[in-house]
Amino acid sequence: MVNCRYLLGVVLVIFSLAAVFASDETTATLNLGDKAPSFSAKDADGNTWNSADHVGKNFLVVYFYPAAMTGGCTKQACSYRDDLSQLRQAGAEIVGISGDDVENLKAFRQMEHLNFTLLSDKDGSIAKTFGVPLKEGGSIKRTVDGQERDFNRGVTASRWTFIIDKNGKIAYVNSKVDAPSDSKAVLAALNEMKK
Repeated sequence: MVNCRYLLGVVLVIFSLAAVFASDETTATLNLGDKAPSFSAKDADGNTWNSADHVGKNFLVVYFYPAAMTGGCTKQACSYRDDLSQLRQAGAEIVGISGDDVENLKAFRQMEHLNFTLLSDKDGSIAKTFGVPLKEGGSIKRTVDGQERDFNRGVTASRWTFIIDKNGKIAYVNSKVDAPSDSKAVLAALNEMKK
């Protein structure tokens, strides 16, 4: 009986240690005042977009969303589209990031007439640097220009929004984003920061 308990204890310790060391998905969440990580990714046109070229000029709103062409993500993107003029007046540039590939982002931008930058983070490396939780990628079917098409993504990021201030610091973090009203919440936060 003692040997069984001992063996069970050893097995539990081994599995616990294996889980800790195997979990490379877990990263520390960024907090207010932390220096924002630099990142680069392909945009919807396949061009490389570098955060270093944008940080310090305006507030940079970085929002992570699970998947292009899905209900909540479309509502969120369209709210940013519709509020873009006010967001720019508040001194912000908007960047949406998902695990979708470039072709998905291009179709998403065209179908929804999106007027801001969308970036592809297929491997989740940008989300990880911001501490955004990730799940496995996925696939959905959508009709584009009369043809059914598969939209694949490498990872599925949780819905989180950040504002990077002009000093390159995290000025706002929302890990409980309400997709349709995200742009309004960001606009309110930006207006508070400007006071």
